[in-house]
Parts: sequence; C-alpha cells; structure tokens
Amino acid sequence: MLHTPNIQMAELAAIALEIPIVLGRTKGEKEYEVRDIEATILEAKRKFDFTFLASGGLASEYQRSRLAQVAKATELTSMNPLWGIDQKRYVVQLAQDGYRFILTAVAADGLDEKWLGREMDVVLAEKLVSLSEKFRFNPALEGGEGETLVLDCPLYSRQRIEIVEAEKTWDGYRGRLEIKKARLIPKLSSVATAVGKLK
Repeated sequence: MLHTPNIQMAELAAIALEIPIVLGRTKGEKEYEVRDIEATILEAKRKFDFTFLASGGLASEYQRSRLAQVAKATELTSMNPLWGIDQKRYVVQLAQDGYRFILTAVAADGLDEKWLGREMDVVLAEKLVSLSEKFRFNPALEGGEGETLVLDCPLYSRQRIEIVEAEKTWDGYRGRLEIKKARLIPKLSSVATAVGKLK
C-alpha cells in the first residue's frame, strides 16, 4: 500500500514544504500496515491536534478504503481532493504548474531504464501519457507502474531538493533509482529575492 523507493527523502521534502513530519515504522504486511499507519497518525494527532486526514489518491479504491478506515479509527475526517481527477490531464498539468519531478522506479512495459531519474517536463509528461495508452498502464503510475520524487514545486517556498549521488538498478523489466545522497539548496527565486534586498 505504501510508497517505498527512496522513502528517506520524505524528511527532506517535509523541510522543503516547511511542515512537521512524524515518522512511523511498518513491515508492510497486508492489513497489519493499516494498524501501523493508525498508530503513527494518532501520534501525530496528539502532537499537532488536527481534524482531517488527507491523501493524494487518484483512483486506487484499495488505498482509499484503507485510509478511510484509518480516518474512522483515529476520529478524523477523510479527504481525497484529487479523487476521480482525469489522470492523463493531471500528469501534464503538474509539469505545466512547475512541479519538477523524476521517476525513481519503473515497472511497466513501455518504461525502460532511460526513464529513471529523468526530470519530467510537459513534453515528457505527454510522452508518458501516450505510452500509458499504448501499453495500457495507469498514466499517473498509481498501480505501481512507477514511483516519483518531487524535486521542486510551488509549495517548496525557499528550498528545493538536489540529488548529489544516485545509482540505477535494472533487471531487464523493472528498475529503481537509488538515491545515495541528496540535499536541500536555495531556490533560485529565493536567491534572487535575497540579492534584490541587499541592493
């Protein structure tokens, strides 16, 4: 149920988003992982006193139903703001809206080793959608056909993620980009603003 490639990057993303992060652990065993998620959500709720549990799910009923179960168990209101969105349009719109993201894992016909680590722009996003139609995989990669990492986006106000060292693994059908080292660096707009204030 959970995204695992380069999961350690969540901490850098939280800093870039300027939001707190509460880490939990799970072995990822079916159904047991839901209890692990519940325990982590309860810990976060005690610390930060929130009332909603939001997810970015687009169409996975498996994930939606389990997160609704977690919300009920933790007395939170479940929110799925992207649920049912046109996935083909969504992928292209992300690139148009300034989301800089890469594929960190691929596991579908039509997606080869060359896709690993490539930064998605509008042209590549459109090509991904086209391949999803040809090879019949989920265009937003929600079925496990791929995993992504957001390096920069409008929600990262001051810093973005830079990959310093990474290694590809490929078995002929599927592969991963294992990020060995990454860091946060100032966004160019933040640097320009700072320089402007100094003048």
